[in-house]
Amino acid sequence: MGKNKKDIIQLLEKIALYLEIKGENPFKISAYRKAAQALERDERSLNEITDFKKIKGIGAGTNTVIREFVETGTSETLAQLEEDVPKGLLSLLKLPGLGGKRIAQLYKELEITDMLSLKTACDDGTVQQLPGFGKKTVENILAAIEAHDKQPDRLPIAVMLPIVEKLETYLKEIPEIDQFSQAGSIRRRKETIGDLDFIIATNEKAVVKETLLQIDGLKDIIAQGDTKVSVTIEADYDVNVDFRLIDPDEFTTTLHHFTGSKDHNIAMRQLAKQNREKINEYGVIDEKTGKVQTFPDETAFFQHFGLHYIPPELRQGAGEIEAFKAHVPYIKLSDVRGDLHMHTTWSDGAQSIEEMVNHARHLGYEYIGITDHSKFLQVANGLNETRLRRQKEEIDVLNEKYSDIHIFSGVEMDILPDGSLDFSDDFLIEMDYVIGAIHSAFNQTEAQIMNRLNRALENPYVHMIAHPTGRLIGRRDGYQVNMEKVLEKAKETGTILEINANPNRFDLSSEWARLAQEMGVMLAINSDAHNFEMMAHVQYGVSVATAGWIQPETVLNTWSTDRIKAFFKAHE
Repeated sequence: MGKNKKDIIQLLEKIALYLEIKGENPFKISAYRKAAQALERDERSLNEITDFKKIKGIGAGTNTVIREFVETGTSETLAQLEEDVPKGLLSLLKLPGLGGKRIAQLYKELEITDMLSLKTACDDGTVQQLPGFGKKTVENILAAIEAHDKQPDRLPIAVMLPIVEKLETYLKEIPEIDQFSQAGSIRRRKETIGDLDFIIATNEKAVVKETLLQIDGLKDIIAQGDTKVSVTIEADYDVNVDFRLIDPDEFTTTLHHFTGSKDHNIAMRQLAKQNREKINEYGVIDEKTGKVQTFPDETAFFQHFGLHYIPPELRQGAGEIEAFKAHVPYIKLSDVRGDLHMHTTWSDGAQSIEEMVNHARHLGYEYIGITDHSKFLQVANGLNETRLRRQKEEIDVLNEKYSDIHIFSGVEMDILPDGSLDFSDDFLIEMDYVIGAIHSAFNQTEAQIMNRLNRALENPYVHMIAHPTGRLIGRRDGYQVNMEKVLEKAKETGTILEINANPNRFDLSSEWARLAQEMGVMLAINSDAHNFEMMAHVQYGVSVATAGWIQPETVLNTWSTDRIKAFFKAHE
């Protein structure tokens, strides 16, 4: 897809950061930051802006940079800055407490250009002599460097998915490959991933092997046999990738073998043993005759053992084999009829309401919910009552214009640190529905957090709680919350809990989602999209739900438009 407004905002902020690291004129730095803020506040999408100079906060210089970026997709200003500023300095931004100004000071005063030179200068005491860098600051920097250098054994799925996407794009361009698939924990959509696994069917293994060894970002070749190529790909973290090259007729059994967990595979082998058969990666072997049977797809493979197709997310050795002897009504992406949490240019999204509507129509959705941030979240250009009423008027017009989709007028409303809500009940009644969310004061006690959530759950105009634990996988544990009590209260009040499909969140997790269903709590699978591309994240939310054995009926956005309207109305 082409550039959107968020891309321009990020460009301007990046230029400002580079200028700050270089120690440039503060007014020049401020001009880029003001331009970024001005664009963020503007409620129009990129396609709707005809003259950037007319936006207060965008001057002649920043307008030229924006225009060049819109027309060419590149920026000469940024390219020059990337040449001027040592690349290693940007890595220092990953260290807590080091912003542009401090990095500029380290660069200018001590000629520090990367992690290694910073560590050396911290160790020999020179950093501590700089104004503003005391003993405690230096200790914190050293601890942060040590934590950064220690790569975890498993990486968050949000880190892995973009790498998978690039690898798949590369594999699609290799004509000698018949078919390929992700395998292992990435195919099971686990929250954290160790290595990446791909199964590749080809009759020309030698050619494919040589092509794989020329892949972009190749850092190291671990192994390169006839049937397996193992490499390290350089990204933000180094990632090991195993490519298994097999004959096309072995593809199904190899894919099954390298997808399921160890426990799943043991259980499948035990089932095969009852049939006097053996399973290995090459096929199913009749113990009596030695005949090897292969299968056109995994559905046929499972049918051979009297099972319905078991989705990858459930291949955990947790009772799925016994369960799938019968039909199990687990949720599929095709069951989802709409998306009830997304953001637009009215707050911190990249596209206008109408652009999001048209993308949803392209996806075949029956409905969407527009849920921009509320006024408390000023950093995200949150909406006050007046702006929300204006937005609702725009939504009413679009509902008249498009007969093939319904647009619900909602809001993602902040649950404030003191437990109060960002809007009064008198205003909330005007909205089609309301999502309550915590975005602040994460360090509060469990009692304080539970007070906030309970106040929202008990409010008749709050229909849903977004990302209920507040976690970011591998980056933030979330706030102190007693989820059993939240589930009990949600059941009591009839409030929906969200499975936030953003791969950084997966919140609720599959374990909590499963318990929610067992307790009779309604769920919704939402993208929390801030641009077109993020709307596709619903597929990951469905994977989380699948891993939790969630049935379609439990998920609000598998329902029809009329049924959802009635639900929202009845909740009040």
